[in-house]
Amino acid sequence: MARSGRRANQAITIQTVANHAGVSPMTVSNVLNNSSKVRQSKRDAVMAAVRELNYVPNMAARSLASASATRIGLLYRNIENAFLSSILVGALDATSRLGAQLLLRPLENGDPKEIAQQIQGLVENGANAILIVPPYCEIANRHGLTRDCPVPVVAMSPGDALSGDHCVRIDDYGAARDMTAYLIGLGHRNIGFIRGGAGHLIHRTRCEGYQAALRDAGLPVQPELIATGDMSFESGLVAGAALLDLTDRPTAIFASNDDMAAAVVSLAHRRGLDVPRDLSVVGFDDTPIAVKIWPSLTTVKHPGRQISSDAATLAVKLAKDVSVGQPSMLIYLEHKIVLRESAGQCLKLSS
Repeated sequence: MARSGRRANQAITIQTVANHAGVSPMTVSNVLNNSSKVRQSKRDAVMAAVRELNYVPNMAARSLASASATRIGLLYRNIENAFLSSILVGALDATSRLGAQLLLRPLENGDPKEIAQQIQGLVENGANAILIVPPYCEIANRHGLTRDCPVPVVAMSPGDALSGDHCVRIDDYGAARDMTAYLIGLGHRNIGFIRGGAGHLIHRTRCEGYQAALRDAGLPVQPELIATGDMSFESGLVAGAALLDLTDRPTAIFASNDDMAAAVVSLAHRRGLDVPRDLSVVGFDDTPIAVKIWPSLTTVKHPGRQISSDAATLAVKLAKDVSVGQPSMLIYLEHKIVLRESAGQCLKLSS
């Protein structure tokens, strides 16, 4: 009978306790870790459920985690993307240098429920702090998942500042504004823009920077010159075609990432357009594809590797700081325009 009782206890998980108490697994974890983030009514409900279910946390696992090096969790998806690959390398560099362990958790679809489950899984496996890439850090913030997390969370390169969260990023708005101003300085007045996916904050911030530069120069914002992609090469082909099919086609196209910009360059070649004589094309991120295409791509350098290295360094620092109520930190890294061969003077006469 005693053996049967142990099996029953082992079947009771944090999820079981959460369901019984009517709260999230993250709330249960916060209560068990004595976090100050939980309201007293929820704390009482969780402790009542723990007593009624006779739930016993896996103290052996907790003891093992506490005896090991600092553990930093990283949530990511689609590591084949060049920017995200640089994010992973930077995080590995920093954690190795600081003697911390990096725990990786992939996301299949990145919906709020999955993100919450993976955050919880990292915490249960001893993560002392968590790093999240965009757009999942933005989704987590929007749904309050980072606010309820019992360990510090650092957002890496979100498209805008995230209220209440630690962030390491560049000024996407300012970078897009600078690149658009550069094209205007080359004489371009009819500038197309390809937005990033609607699930990313850069969908808004980089487009706002583009529009601000136009207004600064006294140029109108023309909605027909703004297309939308999803950050993929294929979407760049579609968005680029929509812009080049316009009766008064743009003399320059600014894409929200290098993959979409490379697609526009490819499309221009197919249509017999010379880049940059007939069409200037610029991108964002400065990923390897920028120098693998011809002509090489003028782009905004987005220091993904340095961002993740600095974010991982901050995560280790926060993990070792046991003070309660740490204020959120917002760290900006510099961006710069990398000049190559895909952008040139506008040769079209102004009307």
